[in-house]
Amino acid sequence: MRSVLLVEDDFFDTMVVQKSFEKFNVPHKLYTAFNGLEALDMLRGLNGVEPIRPLPEVILLDLNMPKMNGFEFLTELRAQADLRHLPVFITTTSEMDIDRLQAENLDVQGYIVKPVDFENTRDMADSLSLLEALLKPV
Repeated sequence: MRSVLLVEDDFFDTMVVQKSFEKFNVPHKLYTAFNGLEALDMLRGLNGVEPIRPLPEVILLDLNMPKMNGFEFLTELRAQADLRHLPVFITTTSEMDIDRLQAENLDVQGYIVKPVDFENTRDMADSLSLLEALLKPV
C-alpha cells in the first residue's frame, strides 16, 4: 500500500493534513509520528515499532518538535543509505530564510509554510509539487 509519513507534533495540524487527504482523495495511507525519534523508529522498525513497509513515498516534516527536531531528523535520514532517497517536504510555521536554506541544503523537495492547506498556501509551487507526488499513478 502507498503511504505518507507525517512527522508533526501539533494535533490540530495533523487533523488539517488528514482532512486535506480525505478532501482530495489522496490514495495513500497516512502514518503519523509526533517527533523525529518516533519517525526514525517507524522507518527502521526499532524500539518495538513495526516498520512502515514499503517505505513511504513522501515524508511531510515539521521543523519545530520536541525530542528530535526536523533538522536533526533530516540529518539522520540523509545519513542512512536505505532512507536518504525518501522525498521530504517541510511543513512549518517558520518563514525565516535561514531555515529554508538549511532545509534546501538537506535536500528537501519542498518547503511549505503552515497551515498546510492545498488550496490557500503561500508556497503554491511546493504544494503543487507535493500534490503531484501524492497523486501520480503507480
